[in-house]
Amino acid sequence: MSSIRQADSEIWNALQAERGRQVDGLELIASENYTSAAIMEAAGTVLTNKYAEGYPGRRYYGGCENVDVIENIARDRARELFGAEHANVQPHAGSQANMAVFMSVLKPGDTILAMDLAHGGHLTHGMHLNFSGKLYKTAHYGVREDDHLIDFDQVAALAQEHKPKLIIAGASAYPREIDHAKFAEIAASVGAMLMVDMAHYSGLVAAGIHNSPVPVADFVTSTSHKTLRGPRSGFVLCRSEHAAGVDRSVFPGIQGGPLMHVVAAKAICFGEALQPDFRAYGEQIVENARVLAETLLQGGLRLVSGGTDNHLMMCDVTTVGLSGKIAEHALDAAGITVNKNMIPYDQRKPMDPSGIRIGTAALTTRGMKQDEMKKVGSWILNVLAKHDDPASIQAARAEIAEFAGNYPVPGIG
Repeated sequence: MSSIRQADSEIWNALQAERGRQVDGLELIASENYTSAAIMEAAGTVLTNKYAEGYPGRRYYGGCENVDVIENIARDRARELFGAEHANVQPHAGSQANMAVFMSVLKPGDTILAMDLAHGGHLTHGMHLNFSGKLYKTAHYGVREDDHLIDFDQVAALAQEHKPKLIIAGASAYPREIDHAKFAEIAASVGAMLMVDMAHYSGLVAAGIHNSPVPVADFVTSTSHKTLRGPRSGFVLCRSEHAAGVDRSVFPGIQGGPLMHVVAAKAICFGEALQPDFRAYGEQIVENARVLAETLLQGGLRLVSGGTDNHLMMCDVTTVGLSGKIAEHALDAAGITVNKNMIPYDQRKPMDPSGIRIGTAALTTRGMKQDEMKKVGSWILNVLAKHDDPASIQAARAEIAEFAGNYPVPGIG
């Protein structure tokens, strides 16, 4: 990146600081991961210069013969990877993927049924400040208070009561495997369509670790980063009967020209996920999460639902006398990055909630396994116990930086 260094020292310095943060620290934010060097390179290619409004063979600009090849490769690989009938790889992010589905089958004022943000859902699942909550009537289901598992009796009752046009499954802070078939059964009982937002666990679906929503859902949306380990972007999978509507909704409905450098990076991402070793990576993510969860439980933290089936866990830090905000800041000072997060039935405010969300995808990408998760869990517990002791925090930070140096970040070092 010598050109950046020469052209803009301010940006260069910030980039180097971020590189150091990623290399020296432990990334435990559940929605983050590290791309391969090939994916990172693709996102910085000459393709960033090319406009390509439209779709392969039907562009509104000339000179698209090469980007057509790239987008077709990305679409073909996405379909193969997930067994889907149709794929649109143009959405800039998961939120745009969700918007595209909504706008292809819903009209303003239509009703959707989705998971409550406070129980683990996503902003685009009908949160009142989001476009989804402003444009559509929303009914929200949640988890049971006793075991924090999705309350399917409530889902079925709300579906019968509200007769939604679209039911949404999937979550951003739910630590258990989701029964997509059960959602499909409920949707069919009220004549609703089913959309599954698998953004968080699409890598586990691709690896064959979790059940796939593709056979039972009308639409499946996802990001391409998180557990899938690609560039920061999104995509939509759907049945053939919905293909034209989704494509029109993405372009010209909500976007102009696709980011072809990112589409190329997505193509490489899907290609990597089709390799045999991707399953081993997915299995290790889940095993690492299990061991880390056990370590934290043994150290006195309460976990939402008592554990995890996937890549993430939700920790109630009030059991050790802290708030999520204090825990996040203390861990960040020690070089451990997590995010504060509400937990189901939280009595605290969203910006200073009771919990933190922790994920294992990024550390798994760096090659860490069960023994390393035990060390990471011990550091987390130690930092939380000594959150108000700057000397202990700095000592932990030094240990963590030395430890992290043994596990290179792909494409960075």
